[in-house]
Amino acid sequence: MEKENWTCLTEIVLLGFSDFQSMREILFFLILISYLMSLIGNSLILILTIFSPTLHNPMYFFLWNLSFLEIGYTSSISPKMLVNLLSDNQNIYFWGCGCQMCFFILFGITECCLLCVMAYDRYVAICKPLQYPYIMNFRECAKLAAASWVIGVSVGLGQSISIFTLPFCGSNRINHFFCDLMPVLRLASTNTYENELAIAAITVLVILVPLLLILISYILIISTILTMPLAKSRNKAFSTCSSHLTVVCIFFGTAISTYIHPSSEYSMDSSRFLALLYTVVTPGLNPIIYSLRNKEIKAAFKKYIVRKQILFVG
Repeated sequence: MEKENWTCLTEIVLLGFSDFQSMREILFFLILISYLMSLIGNSLILILTIFSPTLHNPMYFFLWNLSFLEIGYTSSISPKMLVNLLSDNQNIYFWGCGCQMCFFILFGITECCLLCVMAYDRYVAICKPLQYPYIMNFRECAKLAAASWVIGVSVGLGQSISIFTLPFCGSNRINHFFCDLMPVLRLASTNTYENELAIAAITVLVILVPLLLILISYILIISTILTMPLAKSRNKAFSTCSSHLTVVCIFFGTAISTYIHPSSEYSMDSSRFLALLYTVVTPGLNPIIYSLRNKEIKAAFKKYIVRKQILFVG
């Protein structure tokens, strides 16, 4: 009797960078450094935004959420990848692969939505400054952040369940360092056309739609900034947006390069190295981008260090 939704595989082999044996140690240290930078940098932003009163405003509330997302995002991938680089055992349990995919999608989708929310926050701050305290009050900010998380959790659970309830009774080897959607889906022992169609539709909705809204926000922001009479005001407005815009370009640029292309052009090798950018490198760069261009974060950091020194001496 044919069994529906029955899984034969108990483990999946993540080949990762096994074809780069001579570079495994170098890759390990580079990835470890990037991962530690992400953990330390984003944790520092979490601490500063909680304990610094000057950072208790909507922009830094969303930045707190972004930093929390970045820690979860890279932590769902990097530890297992680091272990695999030093071990001959490249296996991951089937259920572990499902959990990794779920969290990866969850954090990634939530970040797409949150970056869109942050663009809206900058639009209101610059284009409607007098209404900003009323539009972006704490309750509304909490709703926008919660909506981003709800979308991420819904898509993450939905996609993971729809893929991992398919029958997997063939090969268990994927040429990737984590359980990404398409590499895992290609192991399924059934027609996956509907799943691929759903992935394509969701990709457009959660990547291109937020990106379009961000572009519209920045068109309106730039047009407002250009009408400002004072150069000082224009520079200040540009500086508040530059960090967010840089992060948007890096995040969406790598996401589009990886997930939005004809299936005939899908290359596992190029996908692996692009995936390194958005899963390991980008989360480590974001705290640097925000801290280097942000005087308030630098000032809060200095006050925090001074306060700790005083407490230590005392």
